[in-house]
Amino acid sequence: MSLADLTLDHWCSLDAAAAGRIAREAAAQADGRLVLLDTVEHLGRPLHRVRIEREGREFALVPGGPVRLGFDLDAWEPTPAQRADYAESVAEGYGYGHDTLEGHLAEMLSPSRTTALAAVLMAVEGEPLTECPAGTPAALAARGLRMPGPDEWEHACGAGAGTLFRWGNECPLDEPSYGGGSGVRLRRNAFGLHIAYDSYGTELSTDPAVVHGGDGGEAVCGGYGDLLAWLPLATAHRNPSAAEFAYGPDGEGMFEEFSTRPVFSLR
Repeated sequence: MSLADLTLDHWCSLDAAAAGRIAREAAAQADGRLVLLDTVEHLGRPLHRVRIEREGREFALVPGGPVRLGFDLDAWEPTPAQRADYAESVAEGYGYGHDTLEGHLAEMLSPSRTTALAAVLMAVEGEPLTECPAGTPAALAARGLRMPGPDEWEHACGAGAGTLFRWGNECPLDEPSYGGGSGVRLRRNAFGLHIAYDSYGTELSTDPAVVHGGDGGEAVCGGYGDLLAWLPLATAHRNPSAAEFAYGPDGEGMFEEFSTRPVFSLR
């Protein structure tokens, strides 16, 4: 079996010995070194986590296959606290033109959908751009890497969870969505990625119409409200206005403020 064909369902069905064989093969393909293989419980079943060191950077194995992406607004009910916080933001003029939280999310989140993805190795940490966005694919290709697609980024972040955030549908509104400290946003996700953890971050993928994992601090600095400051960390959050800035003339001289999450394609 090609490693690119490794599905999440099949990966979760393997025992530790079989998972180890695949992990070592993935490390060999990447000319890397296996540094971690463990198993955690995720969504009611065991999930093996693999970390591979390649050229001084760590990559996690992200199995693919048929995956569900986006956010199903029809199956979700916001908490009273979330509704109240958004209503306060609207009253202060920060509703992006939407009176309801659902209306705002319908514009800012990718729709619920199913697609098929290849298994890949994805960088555990985002990497600041060293070139403008247009020059980043060539810079990564010189290292045998590439930018993630937007669907790959969402799948890697959510790891199959259909919740608003990678950890669930709620966020601690009384805590900051940025900076250090502790809390649910700073924990590594199910695949072992340090992802969607600081709203000041802005990760780019191959789609210039979207950004991921943060809004560059726009909502925090603008005083938009607690929930609106947390929403850029939502797995399916796409933030077209932040993407327009990042790829537009105003963002040209600030490319070092943006990051991407390099991918090694398995075969």
